[in-house]
Amino acid sequence: MTTETAVPEPTSEQAALFARVRRMMLIAGLTTALAICAVLIAVGYRLFKSEGRATEALSDVTATLPKGAKIVSTAVAGDRVMVTLDVGGGTEIRTFDAHTLRPAGRLKFAYEP
Repeated sequence: MTTETAVPEPTSEQAALFARVRRMMLIAGLTTALAICAVLIAVGYRLFKSEGRATEALSDVTATLPKGAKIVSTAVAGDRVMVTLDVGGGTEIRTFDAHTLRPAGRLKFAYEP
């Protein structure tokens, strides 16, 4: 003995409602898929772009110092490499970009007369 549940045919109003719900679910699904694709593209772009920056820093860089200058200390601050120099009794700080090692700035200290 099997019991089957009788499912009545939907009325025309119910069929229209079901079609409307399906259409709204399709729109929501497509919007979600589009948003996920946008996020994946943005993440991929950032990763690809940062890989290009890393290979750029692999080249050899030579920084020339003034005659008689001595390196006192070095430090890293954010995206900068800072080198403190003793130049003829005066102090000078030179900064370089950490990714490309290009000079970013120079700060000289002098005594007031």
